[in-house]
Amino acid sequence: MAHQEGIFEEGAAHHVLLEFEIATPGEARLPGRHLIGTPVEDGSQVVAFGPGALGALAPAELQPFRAYAGQHTAPATQGDLFVWLHGHRRDELFARALEWRDALAPRAGIVREEQGFVFRDSRDLTGFVDGTANPKDDARQEAALVSEPPHAGGSFVLAQRWIHDLPRFGRLPTRDQERVIGRTKADSIELTGDAMRPDSHVSRTDLPGTKIYRRSVPVGGVRDAGLFFLAFSKDPDRFTRLLDSMFGRTSDGMHDRLLGYSRPISGSFYYAPPRAALAEAFEP
Repeated sequence: MAHQEGIFEEGAAHHVLLEFEIATPGEARLPGRHLIGTPVEDGSQVVAFGPGALGALAPAELQPFRAYAGQHTAPATQGDLFVWLHGHRRDELFARALEWRDALAPRAGIVREEQGFVFRDSRDLTGFVDGTANPKDDARQEAALVSEPPHAGGSFVLAQRWIHDLPRFGRLPTRDQERVIGRTKADSIELTGDAMRPDSHVSRTDLPGTKIYRRSVPVGGVRDAGLFFLAFSKDPDRFTRLLDSMFGRTSDGMHDRLLGYSRPISGSFYYAPPRAALAEAFEP
């Protein structure tokens, strides 16, 4: 499958995540094709498109992100173009981000920008290990990539910026924090028996048939510390099922307890086309 390799390249120390708004989505190819074929120094890039931005190149299943309202909310801030840069040299990632900004300037502008980083031993800012249940090896591609033509090698993307209430979460005893998450804090072992609450984060997101490939990273400053939730899936319905389970849109009506300590401030669905289709979206 001629997928975008950057989806699966792990171990980066730095991340730049850019969301663009295109002035007239779908009307013409975008400038910046030279950046598609130019490697990032000691890093990788992934380019994905929102609904309407790819025209006939996009799968019919790609739909805009819909807001969640109620006890807990998730806003819809659907973007048109998403560029994810990650690697070991922050200077080179920043330089490539500037190149994307300048190349796209005639047609698109940046509406959201985040700088991601590794926190300690790949933990979330809450102190818990992130991505413990992620698929490994070949199972990553099975979860993340469309397998059937005409879009084989493409991947659906969920991008959300979250802000953590770290002082409130930090006031919980470690045992209570673990029950919110559903795993032990020190060594990330899944809880069992009565300790695993049905509204824990693990319980609400570890659903049969909804395996996705997560690439989330800590982002923000001292005042807005949080997470950029980034995930890839072969089927966008998996994202919807997970979000519905978190936000109380299932038959049991339960909400993910983590929502009491973390809230999303953006939400977009994108599609990362395979390499050949990606080139077609840009001017020769």
